[in-house]
Amino acid sequence: MNFQGQEVYFDRNDLIVSKTDLDGKITYANHTFLEVSDYREDEVLGKQHNVIRNSNMPRAVFDFLWSTIKAGQEIFAYVVNSTKHGGHYWVQAHVTPSRDGNTIVGYHSTRRVANPNTIKNIIMPLYAQLSSIEQRNSSKKAGLQESVTALKSILAEKNVSYDEFIADLKKDD
Repeated sequence: MNFQGQEVYFDRNDLIVSKTDLDGKITYANHTFLEVSDYREDEVLGKQHNVIRNSNMPRAVFDFLWSTIKAGQEIFAYVVNSTKHGGHYWVQAHVTPSRDGNTIVGYHSTRRVANPNTIKNIIMPLYAQLSSIEQRNSSKKAGLQESVTALKSILAEKNVSYDEFIADLKKDD
């Protein structure tokens, strides 16, 4: 994985929190989100949450994430985000649908510090593999499909679901 900016760290006791509407536009960002990402509140409210997306983050993982939360389920994922000034930071994200009764009205994400060894030894190699698949395909759509298929194949080889894979990694965090 080729990171350009400096890695940013935040305190293990801090939580990055954001909320979005159904279209992924930010409706709330806590102080830690703003501090770590280098954005002001007025720069992120109403913007797509992918304003902090890092180019090293495989689209296949976001495909899993969005399909899961749109189906009304929670998901845990390891994510690398970008700061406004070109840095990056790794998080362990927990994303859940926000509801009004039975109706999903948006999404809530809480992120915490991820274990650096898990990131270095498991997540970075996996994400590099998935990103490589996505980038080598001339069609973005076909690259995404191929990457999703590869991720599903990796999980099948381990005989685990995505949730089980992430849960096993979280045991070390």
